[in-house]
Amino acid sequence: MAKKITKIEPIIAESASTPVKKAAKPKAKPAEKESVSVKPNAVKKKKEETVVINDLKPIVPYSKFTDFDIALFKSGKHYKLYEKLGSHVIEHNGAIGTYFAVWAPNAQYISVIGNFNYWDRGTHPLFVRWDGSGIWEGFIPNVGNDETYKYYIKSSTGEDLEKSDPFALRWEVAPRTASLVADTFYEWKDGDWMANRYGHNGLNRPYSVYEMHVGSWARSPESPDEFLSYDQLAKTLVPYIKEMGFTHVEFMPIMEHPFYPSWGYQITGFFAASSRYGTPKQLMYLIEQLHLAGIGVILDWVPSHFPGDAHGLYNFDGTHLYEHADSRKGFHPDWKSYIFNYGRNEVRSFLISNALFWLDRYHVDGLRVDAVASMLYLDYSRKHGEWEANIYGGNENLEAVSFLKEFNEAVYSHFPDVQTIAEESTSFTGVSRPVYTGGLGFGMKWMMGWMHDSIKYFSKDPVYRKYHHNQITFSLIYAFTENFMLPFSHDEVVYGKGSMVNKMPGDEWQKFANLRLLYSYMFTHPGTKLLFMGDEFGQGNEWNFQHSLDWHVLQYPNHQGIKETVKALNHLYRDEPALYEKGFEWSSFEWVDGGNANDSILIYVRKGHDADNELVIILNMTPTPHYNYRVGVPFKGQWVEIFNSDEEKFWGSGINNGKPVHTETVNWHGRENSINITVPPLGALVFKRIINVPPKYELKNN
Repeated sequence: MAKKITKIEPIIAESASTPVKKAAKPKAKPAEKESVSVKPNAVKKKKEETVVINDLKPIVPYSKFTDFDIALFKSGKHYKLYEKLGSHVIEHNGAIGTYFAVWAPNAQYISVIGNFNYWDRGTHPLFVRWDGSGIWEGFIPNVGNDETYKYYIKSSTGEDLEKSDPFALRWEVAPRTASLVADTFYEWKDGDWMANRYGHNGLNRPYSVYEMHVGSWARSPESPDEFLSYDQLAKTLVPYIKEMGFTHVEFMPIMEHPFYPSWGYQITGFFAASSRYGTPKQLMYLIEQLHLAGIGVILDWVPSHFPGDAHGLYNFDGTHLYEHADSRKGFHPDWKSYIFNYGRNEVRSFLISNALFWLDRYHVDGLRVDAVASMLYLDYSRKHGEWEANIYGGNENLEAVSFLKEFNEAVYSHFPDVQTIAEESTSFTGVSRPVYTGGLGFGMKWMMGWMHDSIKYFSKDPVYRKYHHNQITFSLIYAFTENFMLPFSHDEVVYGKGSMVNKMPGDEWQKFANLRLLYSYMFTHPGTKLLFMGDEFGQGNEWNFQHSLDWHVLQYPNHQGIKETVKALNHLYRDEPALYEKGFEWSSFEWVDGGNANDSILIYVRKGHDADNELVIILNMTPTPHYNYRVGVPFKGQWVEIFNSDEEKFWGSGINNGKPVHTETVNWHGRENSINITVPPLGALVFKRIINVPPKYELKNN
């Protein structure tokens, strides 16, 4: 039981040889060099004054901070705080132990409590630094990895708080909330991937993302209520993604979160991989195995808000330390959570350090930033009178805008071969444009308008689609104003929205044909791609985070057909330079016929750097096949069908153009040459000139 503390004074260490006393202005103590590999007899000996409280274990003054560190921290420019704050096992004066450091400027007393001291609040008080940084620190001998701990904080108003470590690298498995002393040492074997990562992540490369929730992708059939660990997941996930042809996997937030139904978006442990699924090293192994298979890893990152759990960041030292004190800026009405104070330098350092931590220690290849729109606008989800305009009278959150720019500059300056991706749903200008041109600096932005318009259009009965033709063509008006990613994400298959296949109209055959057509439209439309787990095989049930995906449906040919379609589209996308080389440039797309509303047919050309690689895409949005249908093409010669969503192996009707089609000198669609083809029902066709067609595209016979 913790001993009662009747009077508390801040403890400040002037030097290792000075007794602890009440707060004054002593000289700075130079930081000791950390090394966990030096033998005790090689460490320079120095007489150390220790503080003993209640005759229990000692705590020693120690610091990892230099004066330069403190200056960077105060100015918001320290981007590697994870090397300083938190808990770190080190060797100091011949003793192995743990250095603890926490930022809590408004506390009057802080101690480390844990199993090692029976959670006694008076045993291990930390020393507050003399420099006004608000950092408390100290070294505790004989405390090592896997030790549980929290910080006991006596606030300036006398409030008693027990907080988990904001910089802890590991936490107990929820619902327990203590931090664990841990490290992120790992002998990586993905050197080839890291050395050549720019070639995988470049904006001129294919970028097809498989979005997934770690806890519900798959579970053991023998124990369906138990999660697969990160390393167990590697055995099945890695070969599956490789087979399907996705270039990247995106994990919904895997940072520690207390409430599982939040899907990870209510984070308390920003530097800790969720212990629900294993240890940090097990996650590193999963990422390593993905890299060895040629698959990049993107993490969902949530700098927009955090929950108000008592052990978390909220009211951390008895004040609004991490969150904005003004509820009009600091409380999120939609999620009942708290918004970071982007104008506070130390908070900016915390967030940017967190972003760089995952890129640095976990070899992550990109960050998808959640809820950017909620950060950008002061009136987001707020009624009149519930928000305050900025200094110019507008609704933009200038501090958040400044933070996002600094975040992107920091990421790309330290890791130029990764990507940042914004989930941003408004018309905010320049989200994916460089900061030096006035943009926010993201690499890509989700194309939410395209997603909503496409689903609305495809959910209509084909007989009515001709009246909504502009809905499916509108995206090409603004498709190149940003570096867009086309997302069919988890948000589209939850909360009663139904699964992707059940959004489609018609009987069972038409539902699956429509879904194949929709995915074909997605993969041939300019922009990178994202598809949520289960969508790739047409899962019929809405996503349920409590259970595994319905993998058993793959025994049925309709679901197997969707899976084979997505696999074929991924390989088409990766194999055809016209689909990715200039994916964010106007010159990569040309309409052949975008105005045939009556037949609900779209025809367009996709272009790369080499004209020999140009593709002609035909989409038939109705169940009516068209025979002897003439299409204008860019060049004369022989054209071959290299993809058909209506193939029998996809559970289609099998209507195809089996032999090469010769052009005729018939002016059509404003072009001198044209081909005469068969267009299948609810089908997508991709044609390519027979020159330079890869051998894998075998010419079929009628």
